[in-house]
Amino acid sequence: MTEAKIRIATTSLAGCFGCHMSFLDMDERLVSLLEQVELNRSPLTDIKHCGPCDIGLIEGGVCNEENVHVLCEFRANCKILIAVGACAINGGVPAMRNYFDLQDCLQEVYLNGAGITNPQIPNDIELPLLLDKVYPISEVVQVDYYLPGCPPSADEFLQILEPLLKGQEPVLVKAHLHYD
Repeated sequence: MTEAKIRIATTSLAGCFGCHMSFLDMDERLVSLLEQVELNRSPLTDIKHCGPCDIGLIEGGVCNEENVHVLCEFRANCKILIAVGACAINGGVPAMRNYFDLQDCLQEVYLNGAGITNPQIPNDIELPLLLDKVYPISEVVQVDYYLPGCPPSADEFLQILEPLLKGQEPVLVKAHLHYD
């Protein structure tokens, strides 16, 4: 009988997708990891909804109603939720808009910006409603672990994942962690 694989889901909210790219930097170690895990929702699988999972990796801050929905779906379906990178932990670069009023930002970008030829603020039912500011994911759901960095390295991903795959508590080596 084969041992059941650990199910992992990943998603990117408001951010640059750099944490996912760093995850892929595991190179050949990714092949070894995939022998132990099954990917659920992930850009690698193109699965659109998070099913029951052991571990959820979330990168990016929460900036719109769709992000809230995805994040709540992950929390409801993942036994362990990990905030990955600066954007998930503190809002990162997307949270720079928090210093300004949302309407002022929209007007500057869509109405007053250089080179605007058809000034209008988008208002389409297909666009998710923007929140008043960008939130760290811990302000929306409970987070079990934090993996800081911008982005965290492939080694740091393994540092948190390998113990979890063995049913152990991860111990993050401070020398490997960075908060840039």
